Amino acid sequence: MSAPRQWPDWAPRQSVRSPRRFLRRALAIALVGVLALLGLGLGGAWWATNHYGDQVTRIPDAFPTGPRPPKPEGYDGGTTFLLAGVDSRSKKPTTGTDAAAQLWTYGAQRSDTLMLVHLSADEGSASTVSIPRDSWVPIPGHGSAKINAAFSWGGPSLLVQTVEQLTGTRVDHFGIIDWHGFRALTDSVGGVAVTVHEDSYDPEQHRHLTAGTHVMNGEDALAYVRQRHGLPGGELDRIKHQQQFLRSLVGEVRGGGKLTDPRGTDRMLDAITRTVSMDDRMSNGDLRNLALGLRNLAASDASFSTAPIVRSEMIKGQYALILDRQKLRETWRAAETGHPPGTGK
Repeated sequence: MSAPRQWPDWAPRQSVRSPRRFLRRALAIALVGVLALLGLGLGGAWWATNHYGDQVTRIPDAFPTGPRPPKPEGYDGGTTFLLAGVDSRSKKPTTGTDAAAQLWTYGAQRSDTLMLVHLSADEGSASTVSIPRDSWVPIPGHGSAKINAAFSWGGPSLLVQTVEQLTGTRVDHFGIIDWHGFRALTDSVGGVAVTVHEDSYDPEQHRHLTAGTHVMNGEDALAYVRQRHGLPGGELDRIKHQQQFLRSLVGEVRGGGKLTDPRGTDRMLDAITRTVSMDDRMSNGDLRNLALGLRNLAASDASFSTAPIVRSEMIKGQYALILDRQKLRETWRAAETGHPPGTGK
């Protein structure tokens, strides 16, 4: 078996102007796509995870060094993932085997979409909490800032450390994808049917979205999941769009016959390996075990929520969201133990 492809060494720290806004995306779907698409049956899963797993780009040193949070008392033995999408100045892909530019260069990329996903030990349920990019949080060694600055300043390891400090949990695996990958992944399944609930206009993208159900290609889907202007809830409505798209994508993969079409399956798996990067602690065996266990996970078994917000305010001239950190920790502890907050368990 060939060794997993390693990501090139990160570039040295350098001074770079703050990036202008690029396309935004709900990129956490990459891992869910991997888990759903690899559920091809016992023999198929063994072959697929070895064949395609070898092609997944691994990220070295994705985790912080030094002490890390312990798993909570009553931990259910499941797996916690941190999934991120990057907002990069690069016009070239930065994740997956298609990458032609660095995943991380100091100051040049910020995480855009952040999701914590916990899969129960029996793979019978999945809990996802979205953390808004504008959340104002402590970043180790840098004071407080928006959470998306953590990736900009320290790459994957500082982002993981920041989220672990915020939530009190320990992240087991890290996955990341950029907007090039999001479009390719969407197109690889032949588009995704999404129901838009009301007409809106996004003045930043200069796009109209009309109410109704639309089969969105990669470009259309990207516009949908990045929209926050022209929506009553702004950033929070954008997160709702991302979570809605994730549900629709999983439904498309599982219910649209994609898994029974060898050529279609090959295209999807190829798109995933071309677009997704994961930590180098995620072995092919880990992927295989998850795939086999999650073959019967349905959309109804997955829950989605957003980190609890106390208020919004302007800090140092920036729009920021203040989180209820205690409630966030209680919510995530419930996800990792299977006990709702306040049960005393």
